[in-house]
Amino acid sequence: MRRFRTSAVVSSFLLSVGLAFTGAAAAQASAQAAGAYVALGDSYSSGVGAGSYTAESGSCKRSTNAYPQLWANANSPSSFAFVACGGATTSSIRSGQMGPLNASTALVSVTAGGNDAGFADVMTTCVISSDTTCLNRINTARSYISSTLPGNLNALYTDIRNRAPNARVVVLGYPKFYNVQAICVGLSDTKRTAINAASDLLNSVMSQRAAAYGFAFGDVRPTFAGHELCSGSAWLHSVNWTNIGESYHPKAAGQSGGYLPALNAND
Repeated sequence: MRRFRTSAVVSSFLLSVGLAFTGAAAAQASAQAAGAYVALGDSYSSGVGAGSYTAESGSCKRSTNAYPQLWANANSPSSFAFVACGGATTSSIRSGQMGPLNASTALVSVTAGGNDAGFADVMTTCVISSDTTCLNRINTARSYISSTLPGNLNALYTDIRNRAPNARVVVLGYPKFYNVQAICVGLSDTKRTAINAASDLLNSVMSQRAAAYGFAFGDVRPTFAGHELCSGSAWLHSVNWTNIGESYHPKAAGQSGGYLPALNAND
């Protein structure tokens, strides 16, 4: 998702390594014969928020702590093309990231849909505006997710399948943002509940469209459970005052403990 230019609640950070390689044993079975791997997607795949960005990636901010790089490190694929980019939409992935895909590609991972739905603007609006204004903006996003996003995902998934006909494709979802049971300074319970519900809808649509193409869906909500914002051990940045672009993105612990296991379970 895109970077944010907002100010709001400050999240706590507990770097957890206990789940870093959950599901790694299953992944090792495929590691011995890992073919070409291509990592597509937006900032949740590039690793914005996880630090340690590669110089070559520039504003795309591809992180050495991002789940695609961690999977490649563990599985030694025959080739690895890491082309995910912060701010990417389904359209920009189709126009700018598809080059490495071919008939020899064995595995593709992708996150896409959040930027199409305008989640950055949703979060900005909810941080700086009233409950009513926030809910109105969320309802607009929900309408887009239900009516327009499925067609965008169809176009992206069709391109992926046409270009990589033999690949295992894993569509990774987005985490639930907030623990609404916890007492949390900042956004109201009304806003947090509505944001979570919109994220659930986004994941549902992504999962349905992935299934229609025979793609696996990696649901990261279970692996992020207990590590949402307001949880006390968040794997997501709230507003990052020293680097605002990392706001509402997974930390390194979210990549290793949240996203990597979801890919391992579906590769």
